[in-house]
Amino acid sequence: MAKVLGFGGVFLKVNDPAKYCQWYKDALGVDITDWGTMMWESDGRGHTMLSPFTKTTPYLDPSKRSFMINLRVDDVATLMSSARLAGAQIIGDIEDNEYGIFGWFIDPEGIKIELWQEPPTTESA
Repeated sequence: MAKVLGFGGVFLKVNDPAKYCQWYKDALGVDITDWGTMMWESDGRGHTMLSPFTKTTPYLDPSKRSFMINLRVDDVATLMSSARLAGAQIIGDIEDNEYGIFGWFIDPEGIKIELWQEPPTTESA
């Protein structure tokens, strides 16, 4: 059965993403990634991140909320179908790229949820 594996992160709208990250770096010693997020390794199979975006970003649309939740899952397609059957508003198409497989929907409270299935790891010979 398809399931959620963990919490992937929170994406939120802020006035100045670089300044926001810098505050966390200065105040709490958080490392900032090259792409401007705060990320923590977890179980070796995934990570958790806090990722600020500008207030004008369309990435969280069509939700009116100022944040989006990312969940690590083992089967995006199956869980998107389950969400659809449960009445979720599906956003766009499932995307498969170098970072993994992604799907989006709006939950019953109007929050945009991003499902993320990690890309397969490549074992070296």
